[in-house]
Amino acid sequence: MKLHIIDKLLLYLLFCIFFVFFSSGGVHIGTHPPDAMAKKASPPPHAKAHGYRAKCVYRYYPFLGVYFDTHRKAYFYLEGGNWRVSLSLPQDIRVRLGDYVTLEMDTDKPYTRYEEHKRKYPPGQLKKKKWD
Repeated sequence: MKLHIIDKLLLYLLFCIFFVFFSSGGVHIGTHPPDAMAKKASPPPHAKAHGYRAKCVYRYYPFLGVYFDTHRKAYFYLEGGNWRVSLSLPQDIRVRLGDYVTLEMDTDKPYTRYEEHKRKYPPGQLKKKKWD
């Protein structure tokens, strides 16, 4: 069976389409592939940020060492030596939070710098010093 020039061109075109489709990981509808939408592009922690770093804003309550994530509306607090995350605080903590300082951090785990914050913002000292 002889293939005409048009048949050869069609086979070549189908081969190219097949190759592009499977070498690119499939067809993506929309502007970004699924993996790009699931993960925001940001530099790794060890890299220079070049002016960009995702900021998380927390309220830190020195009296009890509690963090409140203002975006996710979640609290971070110590319970039995472990850090807990919750949308609400236990009643005994909630009633005595006291003053807070606003912190901007590039982490979603503010408690990793708890010891530093404990030293920098001692309970009862927020009104005596100006905090940045």
